[in-house]
Amino acid sequence: MRLVTHGDSAPSSVNRYLLPHEHQVIMVRRHPAVLLRPVAEVFGGLIVAGLLSKFFGDQGGGTALVVVWWLWLLLLIRFVWKVAEWSVDYFVVTSKRMLLTTGLITRKVAMMPLGKVTDMSFQRSLLGRLLGYGEFILESAGQDQALSTVEYIPYPETLYLEVCQMLFPGKDDGDD
Repeated sequence: MRLVTHGDSAPSSVNRYLLPHEHQVIMVRRHPAVLLRPVAEVFGGLIVAGLLSKFFGDQGGGTALVVVWWLWLLLLIRFVWKVAEWSVDYFVVTSKRMLLTTGLITRKVAMMPLGKVTDMSFQRSLLGRLLGYGEFILESAGQDQALSTVEYIPYPETLYLEVCQMLFPGKDDGDD
């Protein structure tokens, strides 16, 4: 699975937000670690449902068993929904701006022009360092922007350097 693309065309869910005169430089899907909590909830719910099934099975509570497994099925449906949302969420850096597209039914597009970014940093929790994700923090000149933090970014060091290169280009060696 390729999370970082350079020059590939964006999926249609993202491409519709790109302007004709800009081109995609970086596109990443959020790190799969965003799904850790839903996975834990499904497995935890399965364990609880199994234990309650044993308890209610010994007690002869057929209706309670049905309720327990329907509740677990709801957790499973919620997990599938979270996976579907994750699959359409992208962080895109173009030649002109940064975009974060989120949402499966209600689409949200947050963006910040590259020219407005005055500072950019990233941070990584211990779990982020172990699993390979981080969080970008973007600042602009005294303005609230729709895009100020981007969580669960894969390859944060590499992406940080690439985005910083675009934001703050250095002088050419021949300009001395």
